[in-house]
Amino acid sequence: MLAAVAAASMWFYVNGVLRAHQIADANARQVPRGNLSDLYPRWLGARELLLHRRNPYGEDITLEIQKGYYGRALDSSRPNDPKDRQGFAYPAYVVFLLAPLVGFPFDAVRTFFHWLLIVITAGSVWLWLRVLRWRLSWVGIAGAIALTLGSFPAVQGIKLQQLGLLVGGLLAGSVACVAMEFLFAGGALLALATIKPQLTWIAVAWLLLWAVSDWRARRKLVYGFASVIVLLLAGAEILLPGWWCIFAQAIGQYRQYTQSQSVVEVILKEILGSVVPGNISHLAAQVIAAAAVFAGGVLLWKLRRERSDTSAFGCATALALALTVLVVPMFAPYNQVLLLPAILLMVRGRTQFLLRSSARRWAYRMGVILVGWQWLASAVLTAAYWIVSPAWALDRWKWPFFATFALPVWIFVLLFFYTLSQSAQNHSHQAGGQS
Repeated sequence: MLAAVAAASMWFYVNGVLRAHQIADANARQVPRGNLSDLYPRWLGARELLLHRRNPYGEDITLEIQKGYYGRALDSSRPNDPKDRQGFAYPAYVVFLLAPLVGFPFDAVRTFFHWLLIVITAGSVWLWLRVLRWRLSWVGIAGAIALTLGSFPAVQGIKLQQLGLLVGGLLAGSVACVAMEFLFAGGALLALATIKPQLTWIAVAWLLLWAVSDWRARRKLVYGFASVIVLLLAGAEILLPGWWCIFAQAIGQYRQYTQSQSVVEVILKEILGSVVPGNISHLAAQVIAAAAVFAGGVLLWKLRRERSDTSAFGCATALALALTVLVVPMFAPYNQVLLLPAILLMVRGRTQFLLRSSARRWAYRMGVILVGWQWLASAVLTAAYWIVSPAWALDRWKWPFFATFALPVWIFVLLFFYTLSQSAQNHSHQAGGQS
């Protein structure tokens, strides 16, 4: 009941409060609003490449994308026009995943993809529970699915039709296949997930490291990954020769006009922005990100020999994904769907946190507050919308975002020390068994 109420309040907040605020703000500042579907640029680029052999990275395609996404082409002379040009900033082989959709009108594709993302996101909860070896009752699974589908990252991703949710589902499917010893299928799904390389490179590195650490038993994972990625790359090269260089240029332009930042950099700018120059906070964020990658990499290296049917393997994979959310130069909340296995682990391991030192209990409770704040704030705003006034709720539309940037940092730190302690316990048990 509580999970259903929390999910319903979040969906109402996004549709009734946040969207109303965005429309009012866009009208006041004359900001264009079209279909605002993140799928549209990829779908249009795939259609034009597959059906008409047009370069999806070209300026002419970008202008056509803008007319659909924003409702008109962007005008640099208008100061309030968005900076994101919505170019086709994906690897060319993404068109193979979208190929079945290019023959249909976008309205139909949009409806289909909306429900597909809901099914994939719900299914990923069940898959991660399998990976983590956590047997929940059907009521517990239903509650976890409701809270996941009713979390702001998932709602935002579904509303925007973000391919990041598809990538999250592919990663969940890949790791679940590995956990169930279907290694070739796991490698194949992992290769498909690279349509968003920035969200998958740490997971790819971790799973390939895990595979080569026991080559005789795990080599099929590498074979599956290599086979599919070679097919994707070769197929893209046949369709669009030299796409590598064009894609690299598109990524460079994307970073320039979106000013990509990690959550760490956003936090540092919020804290130090008034006293420290932007280049210093940017450097500090890079140093922190490098330290996190190093620390996470050392721990993953220690866990590389763990069997896929152990909880330690699930902890390591969740840590790799939490590290991704922390350091990826994109702070959009929908990327935080990758925190799902980490949050599930934190819930399952709550007893170990609450029975330890007061510092760990405090840290865990703060993590619970950060995770739960989005539902508490959306529930308050939903109630206020109907009881107080819509204007009161719209004026406080930022409330559910207050914990957005702190959450990935806190979850990564909690999960890092949890995984470290689990690793130490496993080694002590193994040493005791050997002695």
